[in-house]
Amino acid sequence: MGFVKEFKEFAFKGNVLDLAVGVIIGAAFSAIVKSFVDDIITPLLLNPALEKANVKNIAELSWNGVKYGNFLSSVISFLIVAFVLFLLIKGINSLNKKPETAPPPPVLTEDQKLLTEIRDLLKTKNII
Repeated sequence: MGFVKEFKEFAFKGNVLDLAVGVIIGAAFSAIVKSFVDDIITPLLLNPALEKANVKNIAELSWNGVKYGNFLSSVISFLIVAFVLFLLIKGINSLNKKPETAPPPPVLTEDQKLLTEIRDLLKTKNII
């Protein structure tokens, strides 16, 4: 029973659950980005280049038998995902930014406290 209990404690820790949610959302987001690249970016931006290469689909794009069209599509997808994640993390960090507080005053030693009191007394007597 100890092994099952240990596994249960591990599996239901906050970090593990957060990671699982992140992976699931990442997979769904990946599908959105793939659709964005395949259905919007490729037809709008890459079609003129594909037409000059006499290719109808980016997956058919090749050079000497090397099909680099899928690779190009994957690179575009990666750049979009990286940019969106950058913006997301930047936004989260700006929300979590703690207000800067003034550093606490330095702690004075007994000698410094006595000297400060003497200085203040001399100021009140107009000696300094």
